[in-house]
Amino acid sequence: MAYTTINKSTEHFNTKLYTGNGSTGNAQTGVGFQPDLTWIKNRSDSNPHCWTDAVRGATKYIESDTTDTEDTNTEFLQSFNSDGFTVGNSGRVNTNGNNYASWNWKANGQGSANTTGTINSSYTSANTTSGFSIVTYTGTGTAGTIGHGLGAVPTMIITKSLNYAEGWYCYHVSLGNGASIVLNTTGISYSSSNWNNTTPTSSVFSVGTGDTNTSGRTYVAYCFANKTGFSKAGYYYGNGNADGTFAYTGFKPTWIMGKKVDGATNNWYLFDSARDTFNLTTKKLRPDTTAVENDNSSKAIDILSNGFKIKNTDAEFNNSGDKYIYLAFGQSLVGSNNVPCTAR
Repeated sequence: MAYTTINKSTEHFNTKLYTGNGSTGNAQTGVGFQPDLTWIKNRSDSNPHCWTDAVRGATKYIESDTTDTEDTNTEFLQSFNSDGFTVGNSGRVNTNGNNYASWNWKANGQGSANTTGTINSSYTSANTTSGFSIVTYTGTGTAGTIGHGLGAVPTMIITKSLNYAEGWYCYHVSLGNGASIVLNTTGISYSSSNWNNTTPTSSVFSVGTGDTNTSGRTYVAYCFANKTGFSKAGYYYGNGNADGTFAYTGFKPTWIMGKKVDGATNNWYLFDSARDTFNLTTKKLRPDTTAVENDNSSKAIDILSNGFKIKNTDAEFNNSGDKYIYLAFGQSLVGSNNVPCTAR
């Protein structure tokens, strides 16, 4: 039986839904912890995705659907609080009457410099229990290694330059160390030296000389390690059948982000169990576009006690023979001795 070191998943990751009121200082509680990464999307309007973290500071944001550089706005996310966060009056995060989703991860505050690799991080904020860290660093233009602080091997790394307009380059264990996928585009995976053709270790990840390590550019990296009973970066192959492929995670997902990585181009997809409280799970957002939430049963999945099952034939999810990657978080009930209970 699987064993998990995490007693309560919502102490490390949680989805918080809220309705905007149009007023500055709109505090959101009920997250269950003080978040260190908060990602907000307006479900009702075509606003960009807003990513803010405690390492860079609450008022500094980047957008996963653009190549834009980091910007500062005091009316976006204003502060991280002990049980949530406060948003300002910007329509992107707080239009009166609009519905919003926020996804929140706990790291370790602002963190501190990590000198384990050949490239020192400016800050590394790591939650070793849940396998999540935030790393900021300055590119050198020379291939090297950077300390991620996890004490476990990262299985997905999402990087973004903060001071230069370029894409969100991602490492995924299912693609290997010689490939990248870009979060802000529909493109498939491609051969890349971004990771210096070197698999991450339990202490460092490697960068080459290009999109993840150009001299003088500043970067943020969000690093995720698989944790039994809580998180998994994995993959599945489509079968083209409406009663589609089952992806085994070993826990009940509460959040799933996925992408087709070969064949024709398609959007990323994102589901969570807060917006869809029962199956079919149909309310989809796309991290690579500003599109409003799409509720479409022809692009549905089922969230199950030990994974998720594709319930459509759409090429975005289930083209026969094509490969799809995903990142999932959640947790089934935990029984005695921290063994996840996968039965309903």
